[in-house]
Amino acid sequence: MAARDENAAVAGQAPQGQVAGEVGVNIIRVDGLVKWFDVGRGYGFIIPDNGLPDILLHLSCLKRDGFEAPLEGTRIACEVVARQKGYQCLRVLSVDQSTAIHPVERRAKTHNEVVPSTGWVRARVKWFNRARGFGFVTEGDGQGDIFVHMEVMRRTAIAELIPDQWIYVRYGDSNKGKMAAEVRLTLEGGPPLTN
Repeated sequence: MAARDENAAVAGQAPQGQVAGEVGVNIIRVDGLVKWFDVGRGYGFIIPDNGLPDILLHLSCLKRDGFEAPLEGTRIACEVVARQKGYQCLRVLSVDQSTAIHPVERRAKTHNEVVPSTGWVRARVKWFNRARGFGFVTEGDGQGDIFVHMEVMRRTAIAELIPDQWIYVRYGDSNKGKMAAEVRLTLEGGPPLTN
């Protein structure tokens, strides 16, 4: 064992390249881009440059290492370990937001933008497909579906919607039906809920 590893063992720390309390676990240095990050759920994923599967990134790991929640497209250098359910970030080394996609800088790419004709209404997510860039929510039985485009979500940095999740929307009518103009996960600190 190297002198540094002996000193680490004496101090109760794991030798370099290993995780404390886990024998034979290797730490891998990885650079990559943030695929998405949801502050409300406290985690997101990194797409590694080296071809590894996506890496789970917890908010607690970022905070501990002195970083804030990253925006989609942020470059991150980190140390990761393989866990039972996949790779997980162990330590964040650096964060470069020069490649980040800022929600306020985005222009909606939808071909059919609408002006909201409703106040904020509570709606349940029916389904959402991030890869296809859209999904549907509903106010309830018999109320009809409300189309939600990914670009509308990006304006408020919402990366994903989960089936049966409750959200708030303002929507208008398009030539294809109801369409979300604004989406929020909560109305705390925002405008009052109106029907």
